Amino acid sequence: MESKKENIEGIIQQHKVNGLYEAVFKRLFDILLSGIAIVCLSGVILVVAILVRINLGSPVVFTQKRTGKNGKIFKLYKFRSMSNEKDKDGNLLPNDKRLNKFGKTLRSTSLDELPELVNIFKGNMSIVGPRPLMVNYLKYYNARDTRRHEVSPGLTGLAQVSGRNALTWEDKFQKDVEYVDNITFLEDIKIILLTVKTIFKRKGIEFTEGHQSVMDYFKANSNRYN
Repeated sequence: MESKKENIEGIIQQHKVNGLYEAVFKRLFDILLSGIAIVCLSGVILVVAILVRINLGSPVVFTQKRTGKNGKIFKLYKFRSMSNEKDKDGNLLPNDKRLNKFGKTLRSTSLDELPELVNIFKGNMSIVGPRPLMVNYLKYYNARDTRRHEVSPGLTGLAQVSGRNALTWEDKFQKDVEYVDNITFLEDIKIILLTVKTIFKRKGIEFTEGHQSVMDYFKANSNRYN
């Protein structure tokens, strides 16, 4: 299983492009929208960066390898939302201990995602698409899950406006593939508008009782990728 997933670029299906928008204009739309957002939100980005430095220390921007289109690995940029607090032995405390009130606010308002605008402008990501997950999850994907990498990952996506953390991971992966098969300009606009509405209403942001992490989901459903 490990060797198979090491060459994920070789097992991703040939994606069937759905029209001129996906073939040409989606990328132009990403460049235009992310460029405008970077300029218009530069003041907000600067203020958030200063607050992160004061409340959580440095580095202000957190980078992590994620899986992109066709299985290519890229560095995702986010504002850090956890401190570097360590125990008496010098080991980092568990994530929930390092996520303070300020960090929770960053995540709940999605302000920690602002640096991803640079990823979009560079071409690593799209405004709309399946959210990019960590590289170490690749070995757990089944054939359906792998299809989410046929397109560029997104800042937001169909799963995020369909319930966000209220959805199960099974539902999220299904929504990702549903988006991959139905990319249109109107669908992207609809998802963007619903994303803005979701953020302001804070709907689906809080974890529901019994919510699984993606790794817990994979472990509980190990037979799905055998």
